[in-house]
Amino acid sequence: MYRHWLIGLVRTRSGRLVGTIGGVALTVAFVACLGAFLQSSATEMTARSVAQVPVDWQVQSLPGADHNAVEAAIHSAAPVTGLELINYADVPGFEANTGGTVQTSGGGTVLGIGPGYFDQFPAQVRRLVGSVDGVVIAQQTAANLHVGVGDQVVIHHHQAPDTSVTIAGIVDLPNADAMFQAIGVPAGAAPQAPPDNVLLLPMSQWQQVFDQQGASRPDTIRTEFHVRLDHHDLPFDPVAANTWATERGHNFEARVAGTALLANNLAARLGAVREDALYARLVFLFLGSPGAILAILLTLAVAGAGRDKRRRDQALLRLRGATVDRVLRLAAAEAAFAGVGGAILGILLAALAANFILGVSLLRSAALPLLSTMAVAGIALSLAAILIPAWRDARSLSIAAARRPIGNDRAPLWARFYLDLVLLALAAALYWRSAASGYQVVLAPEGVAATAVDYTAFLAPVLLWNGLALFSMRLVGAGLRLGRPVIARGLRPVAGSLADVIAATFGRQGPRLTTGVGLAALAFAFATSTAVFNATYEAQARVDAELTNGADVTVTGTSAEPASRTLDRLSKLPGVLAVQPMQHRYAYVGTDLQDLYGIDPTGIGTATPMSDAYFANGAARATLANLARTPDGVLVSQETVNDYQLSRGDGINIRLQNAADNQYHAVPFHIVGVVREFPTAPKDSFLVANATYIAQQTGSPESEIVLIRSNGDPARIARAAQSATASLPGLKVSQIGDAVALIGSSLTAIDLAGLTRLELIFALVMLAASGGLVLGLGLADRERSFAILVALGAKPRQLGAFVWSEAALVVGGGMFLGLLTGVLIAYVLVKLLTGVFDPPPEALSSPWGYLAALVITATSAALLAATSEAMRSRAHVTEKLRGE
Repeated sequence: MYRHWLIGLVRTRSGRLVGTIGGVALTVAFVACLGAFLQSSATEMTARSVAQVPVDWQVQSLPGADHNAVEAAIHSAAPVTGLELINYADVPGFEANTGGTVQTSGGGTVLGIGPGYFDQFPAQVRRLVGSVDGVVIAQQTAANLHVGVGDQVVIHHHQAPDTSVTIAGIVDLPNADAMFQAIGVPAGAAPQAPPDNVLLLPMSQWQQVFDQQGASRPDTIRTEFHVRLDHHDLPFDPVAANTWATERGHNFEARVAGTALLANNLAARLGAVREDALYARLVFLFLGSPGAILAILLTLAVAGAGRDKRRRDQALLRLRGATVDRVLRLAAAEAAFAGVGGAILGILLAALAANFILGVSLLRSAALPLLSTMAVAGIALSLAAILIPAWRDARSLSIAAARRPIGNDRAPLWARFYLDLVLLALAAALYWRSAASGYQVVLAPEGVAATAVDYTAFLAPVLLWNGLALFSMRLVGAGLRLGRPVIARGLRPVAGSLADVIAATFGRQGPRLTTGVGLAALAFAFATSTAVFNATYEAQARVDAELTNGADVTVTGTSAEPASRTLDRLSKLPGVLAVQPMQHRYAYVGTDLQDLYGIDPTGIGTATPMSDAYFANGAARATLANLARTPDGVLVSQETVNDYQLSRGDGINIRLQNAADNQYHAVPFHIVGVVREFPTAPKDSFLVANATYIAQQTGSPESEIVLIRSNGDPARIARAAQSATASLPGLKVSQIGDAVALIGSSLTAIDLAGLTRLELIFALVMLAASGGLVLGLGLADRERSFAILVALGAKPRQLGAFVWSEAALVVGGGMFLGLLTGVLIAYVLVKLLTGVFDPPPEALSSPWGYLAALVITATSAALLAATSEAMRSRAHVTEKLRGE
């Protein structure tokens, strides 16, 4: 019996059956792809973050400890692929005699490094000039002492004679904070700043130089093991990987208690990635959950579009002696068939979408739990969409009532209880509590990223999305009931003389039409909010990359090898629109050494964007103009203002290094503004001033950085710049693409490209389904009514007036309300995720191309559905009348 029933459904009710299967498949595919995104993003974040850890473990050996025993404990506690011994010696200062003058520095540190260290840990030391086979000096120390390759540097010792060494090379220490971190300090203690002056000696030479100091002042000497672990044993999930790294560290600490201290850099980094995984889930909640809800509602609407026919089918079965249980079993068979078919189709669609959109293989053993869960959910959705309404109708309606083509006009439950207004009020309250009160998902105090998660904040956009959709349905329903004259005038271009009749028909079809408009509005709102948020995100990602890299292409040098010496060559490169030199010096504000940037305020904007968000007053042009009018003006960072209780107009003495004697001298400045961000600047303390004034006061007009704006591919310009600056090996060329790749792996700029592509494509499909499939099934469900009109002599144009008017109402109303709702939701999303953007966007970005595609897709789907129904309505009229 069930087989014959299903065969009959396929033959006579194929539209609603295929529609239900498609709705279930769309839901399963979309949610499965979102799950795949979560899994793949977590795996990718783990791999990227681990690759960025230069040294997994730093083990400090305590005085008197047996180094061999400590090394054996390291190998026993974890799988090791690299281990090097490194010695540290604190010294009171350095001295150099160059150019007829003597330069001295403050306290510093001298490292003793073995011959294999540079190969084992290549990210720790970056060669700038000369060779690393010998004594090398840190870039800042070389600038302080004004020394280069071949010069002599005197090392002052604690209670030991001075030692003179010859410099073989100049290097940069990109991970100085970690290399010189204090090991064993309590959790939450303030981080220790790295030394200002650093020398690196070969291990054998270091042992000779510091043998006497180690004997007289052992407190100034320490030894560390730098360790790289085998990452192949790490789990893919960040939480599990963090647990693995933490447990290995605890195992080692238990083995060496009292003899060594551990800095578990790998566990610390994975702990941050654990928070990144939370952030990925937050993005899912913000952007994914509305799409999942829409897919479910679409399935329910598709199944509900055939409810009148299903009720008449039930009435005929009851009339021919079928019991309620038999009717429900047949409905269950239909639901199971649609659910299983939709689940299988959805998994196949998800596999294709995950592979081509996300680049993830979904048909694998690791994804089996996800696919199984989604299959069960798809079947359950089909049962809820078909069986529950069938059970309610079979239990509550008589045979005569079941045959009524027009249902109860009573307002739905949500409208009677004003659920839409409740949802909007809750959304407003949560938004005010979260965004307006200063809540940010990502917090970065003092440049240290941390995550503070308040899941109630994510309810605001979801509640707003649903509340606005229901409120739109309330408005449409009220308009259909009370606005008949207005609707008739609006339909007259489409319906002509039948406008009044069609307007009256709309009033009787209010519940079905409001549902259609509401679903179309939800689809437009989801697609619009996702597109606007994505466009804003991508625009700000480029702004963030410009901020990090400095410009499209940036050439960075040193005070000894300034990039400005190549300014003429760089400006003549093909594809270069503008070049601007920028000084990067170091200056003391009180005892705090800060980065100082010297610029031309009138020209800096030609090479790199100057966003209003960079400045505390929100006015980039006015701030830079004020700086240009004030020769001794300076822009100070917000942190400096807070630390020293400064304000605009204050005079401040800043110590700058003079080129004549290489000593720091006090230079007067006047504060003209507060700067929050600046190209290439750190996130904490820095200064921005006029380059001409800095050159006058220091006697050095050179600029260490050159910013380049291109009109083509920045990577190509960067390669040309590298060739043009090849004669100066100390220069480094970077382009914005490198910054985008770096930013894309950080907490505040997770790569959303795959997720947004997935959502935008599914949004188009859902929009087409809501605008075409639901409309078409609703029209098909009233074939008998259209057949009666044809039998009474209705002309094609008159019949088309009904069809086209309904399509215009559903798609036009949904489009208007959905676009407005989508922009509002996108605004709320951006405000709630302010911490994600660095700097925050000044305005929403408008993806006009995608929005046009939305309108075209929805209109085309509606036209196809309406045209198909208009053509079918005149065919087989007698059979349709008899079939009822």
